[in-house]
Amino acid sequence: MPLADTLLRLAGVPRLYLPKWTDQIMTEVNRNLAENFGLTDEQVAYRESEIRRHFPEAWVEGHEDLIPAMTNHPKDRHVLAAAVRCNAEVIVTLNMKDFPRQALDPYSITPMGPSTFLRNLYDLDPEVVANTLMRQAASINKTVEYVLERLGVNAPGFVSVFKTIGPANRRDRKDDL
Repeated sequence: MPLADTLLRLAGVPRLYLPKWTDQIMTEVNRNLAENFGLTDEQVAYRESEIRRHFPEAWVEGHEDLIPAMTNHPKDRHVLAAAVRCNAEVIVTLNMKDFPRQALDPYSITPMGPSTFLRNLYDLDPEVVANTLMRQAASINKTVEYVLERLGVNAPGFVSVFKTIGPANRRDRKDDL
């Protein structure tokens, strides 16, 4: 949950990227939230309605006709088809084996783990990422260290980089001149 929370916050304002998903992807996410995290039907429905409200342009449609042409793992072909339909450059996933390079290369799509994706966003705008993590921590009445500890489960490389060169340890480049 902390990873999804962080990614959604970073897709907010200011927007560092635009997430994309389909009704099928959202159905899978909702099922996993209920089964693996114990969210009630009401909590799942509220989360989806908020996502739809905040990211109306994120929904991909008209990808179904592309699914048969996809050569990645059959259960995730709908994900790649949606990425192709919306001209995505990246698929962020913990499940790299279902998105082999040879299946994505024809479409110039890169599979990327969440650590690498978050590190790239941090490189793009370290201040926005740091402020987002601080707001995330404050919104759940926890410390940034707590949020980083939880993010470390699925994005350990990002957490390591953030702790090493994060806001408290990063020197302003002007100081180096």
